[in-house]
Amino acid sequence: MAGATSARRELQAVYDSTRRPTPFVEEFASLVRYRDLIFQLVSRSIKIRYKRSVLGVGWTMVNPLLTMIVLTLVFSSLFRFPSRTYALYALSGLLAWNFFAQTTTAAMSDLMWSGGLIGRVQLPKSVFAVAAVGTGLVNLLLALVPFALIALALGNTPALSWLWLPLPVAALAMFSLGVGLTVSALAVYFPDVMPTYEVLLTAWMYLTPIIYPVDLVPERIVAVLRLNPLFPIVQTFRSVLYEGRPPEASMMGGALLAGAGMLLAGWWIFTRRARDYAYRV
Repeated sequence: MAGATSARRELQAVYDSTRRPTPFVEEFASLVRYRDLIFQLVSRSIKIRYKRSVLGVGWTMVNPLLTMIVLTLVFSSLFRFPSRTYALYALSGLLAWNFFAQTTTAAMSDLMWSGGLIGRVQLPKSVFAVAAVGTGLVNLLLALVPFALIALALGNTPALSWLWLPLPVAALAMFSLGVGLTVSALAVYFPDVMPTYEVLLTAWMYLTPIIYPVDLVPERIVAVLRLNPLFPIVQTFRSVLYEGRPPEASMMGGALLAGAGMLLAGWWIFTRRARDYAYRV
């Protein structure tokens, strides 16, 4: 009797691969178990970026600030904007755009350059994309300090509307993570995706109202721009920082819907073949 019980236990202990959860669920569960690794990767990225840097966290604003100055000199008269007003308009949009462009590019490149690591160590492959977005959130938080100082210098006092900022930031982070996961999955199988994506980012920027006012765009063109999922995200982000008012409910709903939808789609695309990435990167 005891022998039969022991045999049944041994049979129950046999590993059955068919009983594994779906990759969609398994990758998420693994990501939760490795959450400390995410914090370590974010911490490492921040320290490497600002280590021995003279400007320190000021580097978070150097790129958008220089771009803002150039755009203001070139386009403020073209768009009939007062230079101070246009400067903040462009800078608020550039903060959102740089977050998206930098985090999605970093998510893809970090996965591709970590082939030796994921080939030797068992870890969730999505950890690099999540860490890239986490790093982007820290940099964005740091960049808001000099942005507030610049706004004060230009005569625009930060308003209580900034309390709404977590909502457009959440939509932006979800959308960026979804796109980052998608391009990462594609880059594993198609190496040309990395340079192609950089070209597409340039076109995507001009299809998003980052440097030009939407009010000056013909209505038929605006209808096309609204098909861009980044449109409501950037508009809500700008309404909080630049316009000093809470985002419209419909626009905020569209931004959160775009972010959540892209995140789910990107997660599904990425996790379908996540178990094979170690053999391809």
